[in-house]
Amino acid sequence: MFDLLGISPQVLMGQLLLGLINGSFYAVLSLGLAVIFGLLNIINFAHGALYMMGAFVAWMLLSYLGVGYWWALILSPLIVGVFGIVLERTMLSRLYKLDHLYGLLLTFGLALIIQGLFRNYYGISGLPYQIPEALSGGQNLGFMFLPNYRAWVVAASAVVCFGTWFMIEKTRLGAYLRAATENPVLVGAFGINVPLMIMLTYGFGVALAGFAGVLAAPIYSVNPNMGADLIIVVFAVVVIGGMGSIMGAILTGYVLGLVEGLTRVFYPEGSAVVIFVIMAIVLLIKPEGLFGKAA
Repeated sequence: MFDLLGISPQVLMGQLLLGLINGSFYAVLSLGLAVIFGLLNIINFAHGALYMMGAFVAWMLLSYLGVGYWWALILSPLIVGVFGIVLERTMLSRLYKLDHLYGLLLTFGLALIIQGLFRNYYGISGLPYQIPEALSGGQNLGFMFLPNYRAWVVAASAVVCFGTWFMIEKTRLGAYLRAATENPVLVGAFGINVPLMIMLTYGFGVALAGFAGVLAAPIYSVNPNMGADLIIVVFAVVVIGGMGSIMGAILTGYVLGLVEGLTRVFYPEGSAVVIFVIMAIVLLIKPEGLFGKAA
């Protein structure tokens, strides 16, 4: 059928793979945004800059300290998470009782500062990061060649996304987090340190962005603009899935990545805007998003 349309199966599967990879990044990043907004009511516009920081931390660990990819996959999210905790304690904690707009403006300003600092020291040409030797090469599937590293990105993203969903929705810790968001005074009366939970939740949310940055480093060039180019699309994914919906962020990220890949095959000119068109349609029909709850 696709041959009749002038599209080979190899091209179709290649674009679907590319869409699945992009969808993996959309899912992880929108998950971090959903965690932060759903549990803390902060619209974290600095998420793209923290994603970029995760990639740069991995690059610096390798270039300056000789720390390889696998250790960077652990250390980089931790470093970015600690940086996020510092931001939360020193700045964001002062805004929880104010309108969402204040948090948006603060994180937007932080994103510009972070990107500006990295741009000043490293420029915008992009820095290479090698694929780890264990994940080099690929598999010949007959109809296409599947690079091992891209398969790893999809698998690792899926494990992290659904592991996070399970922790928040199905465990006692997740129940405490959700309860602390809805009624912090009552939860604090049971002896639970609510400010500590909020601080760690924000740190975990931005650590997810750092994790995505490490995954992206060998695929895309490490440069200060890599987060700015992605964050607008990720916000659209979160809006479509439903602000604060964990499962909505995950499923919508993967599905929209595939939709974007298919659009590149059948209508390449529309691939850059298809997600925003879908967002407009969803907002007209269901303003709270596909998986969101009505206010």
